[in-house]
Amino acid sequence: MKKKYFTREVKVGLMAFVAIFLLYFGLNFLKGIDVFSSVSYYYAQYENIGGLVPSSPVYVKGFKVGQVEKVYYDFSKKESFVIKISVSKDIKLPKGTEIELYDDGLMGGKAIQLIYAPTTASEQMHLPGDTIDSKVGIGLMAQLSGDLVPKIQSISTQADSLIRSVRVLVENKNLNKSMASIEQTTSNLAASSSQLKKMMNTDVPQILGNVNEVTSDFKQISGNLKKIDYAATFASINHTIANLNLVSDKLNSSEGTIGMLLNNKDLYVNLSNTASSADKLLIDLQKNPKRYVHFSLFGSKSN
Repeated sequence: MKKKYFTREVKVGLMAFVAIFLLYFGLNFLKGIDVFSSVSYYYAQYENIGGLVPSSPVYVKGFKVGQVEKVYYDFSKKESFVIKISVSKDIKLPKGTEIELYDDGLMGGKAIQLIYAPTTASEQMHLPGDTIDSKVGIGLMAQLSGDLVPKIQSISTQADSLIRSVRVLVENKNLNKSMASIEQTTSNLAASSSQLKKMMNTDVPQILGNVNEVTSDFKQISGNLKKIDYAATFASINHTIANLNLVSDKLNSSEGTIGMLLNNKDLYVNLSNTASSADKLLIDLQKNPKRYVHFSLFGSKSN
């Protein structure tokens, strides 16, 4: 008969061991502890830790390098608290390094940061387990108070002056007159807007209709102008102008009847003398008609 090595009791024990290991690993993981990396431990003393608790982070220039492992206290001493911090083993702390307790955010959380001293080639390093000089940094709220309170006071003074100026402006009688004037102007603008709206609804469509009609007429005229044979028209005009030039030339020359009448001075003088003689003849005829006309009802009488 074979002997069983993995009995029920062994299996239960193994499961309990695994569960405990997982619980330990999980708790440390939640705390931010890497159980597989080696760390070095250092100590610092404080009179007041301001709410610092185990698992609070440890920073170097804003980079997390460890955490607070444990807080020891003895209230019979002035420096009542001793804190134990773990730092990655590759982080070396030269002599003169300080452990500073400071505010980690506006909610009042505390954290630790390592402030390095200027190092030289021959600088000695702290050994794991050393107690390092400690200091308490100025709280974030204290910094804000120191920076903001003077500014807030200045802003408060300016705000008070501004409120007084606004009050004087509001209580000024001219402001009421201005408001009344603005109200009247607004009323006038509303009336003008109503009239403009009425005009846009009635007159503008009619005007646009007339414009469209005129545009249509211009379009028709433009179409008719396109149909005109400008070449033939200009040719006819040129021909007419040439004929007028020919007539003008003939009138200016001595050839032809009209030209002779216009250009022959002797003919003009003869015509003028003939007209004058005819005029004298008519005058003498009116004065002495018997000299030119002889008639009798009973026949002519011999002299």
